[in-house]
Amino acid sequence: MLANVADYRELARRRLSRIAFDYLEGGAEDGKTLARNLAAWDAPLFQSRVLRDVSSIDPSVRIFGQPQALPMIVGPTGLNGLYWPKAEEVLARAAHAAGLPFVLSTASTSLIEDVRAATTGDLWLQLYVQQDRRIAETTMRRAVDAGYSTLMLTVDTTVHGVRDHDVRNSFKLPLRPTPRLAWDVLTHPRWCWRMLRQGGSPQLVNLARSVGERADIKRQAATMSRQMDMSMDWNAIGWLRQHWPGRVMVKGILSLEDALLAARYGADGVVLSNHGGRQLEDAPSPLQLLPAVKDALGDRLTVLVDGGVRRGSDVIKAVGLGAAGVLLGRAPLYGLSATGPQGVAEVLRILRNEYEITLRLLGLRDSRQLGEEIFMPGYRERLARV
Repeated sequence: MLANVADYRELARRRLSRIAFDYLEGGAEDGKTLARNLAAWDAPLFQSRVLRDVSSIDPSVRIFGQPQALPMIVGPTGLNGLYWPKAEEVLARAAHAAGLPFVLSTASTSLIEDVRAATTGDLWLQLYVQQDRRIAETTMRRAVDAGYSTLMLTVDTTVHGVRDHDVRNSFKLPLRPTPRLAWDVLTHPRWCWRMLRQGGSPQLVNLARSVGERADIKRQAATMSRQMDMSMDWNAIGWLRQHWPGRVMVKGILSLEDALLAARYGADGVVLSNHGGRQLEDAPSPLQLLPAVKDALGDRLTVLVDGGVRRGSDVIKAVGLGAAGVLLGRAPLYGLSATGPQGVAEVLRILRNEYEITLRLLGLRDSRQLGEEIFMPGYRERLARV
């Protein structure tokens, strides 16, 4: 096992092709939002207490009333087949072995049904809504039939953000042969072999099945490029309720006003998120918004946060600032890309170990004890200046 998540990132960088790693790691435009996400975790400083009995601790939490081992959820990420065959099944099994839920993306390279067949743990569905809403309705119906518990509507992708790395790499499905891509493949034989094992370029099978497209990457890519539903407004939550009997979260909230609207229109929770810094450049870090959102919402909604979680101490900070938990995006993918199933399990184990160590060093025995008193005074001002 490597020392930390950053070490898995470096191994993933070496083992993935350039085009795959840039897709995993890249942010929008100049990467300022991506950098801000990472920097925000350094702003709140801990204020520890000593000479407390921490011989026995309990890091578990309840989210939506359901017990889980830690305040972490393995969040939705798309095109994971770029990193490992049957990637979503691998991620879901690792999450559930660690006692955590797993969120499957609409843009997954594994089917809703296949991920359910791979594990009996708690599965959530992340939903994109295209102009033809029947696609989303079919996707929801399939997930309900497969026993998924929670719907996570992503609302910050009406259009794709400006991603310079994709332009430089000519990244577009299906991948088109170019001298640069050929060199990329030849210089990363391990990655090339994994792609060949799964039949070449990853397939958007999940979306394709909901549309009724056959297994043809060109047709699938055309499906994925169909315009998102730009007419969607807050009344969409009512529409979702007609098709989804479980919990509904709204992911992509970046303002206090929208968090309050989510509560008003009947969402069960929100995810403060800027899509990993991949959409709107010069957006705030979700962590920067968290204290004000919790002040305003109280316990009316379950609030999750994402964006650059790389340490167990980051998770502690998110919960201390009022989040029920965090979504993990890139961190498990670093492990997956580095060493496959073993790497995902090890990344989750590292985060758990760091979380428990930080809890003990703060003088706390239980995740429920986490609150603003764990921070040095002025933490809100420090966060605002990131």
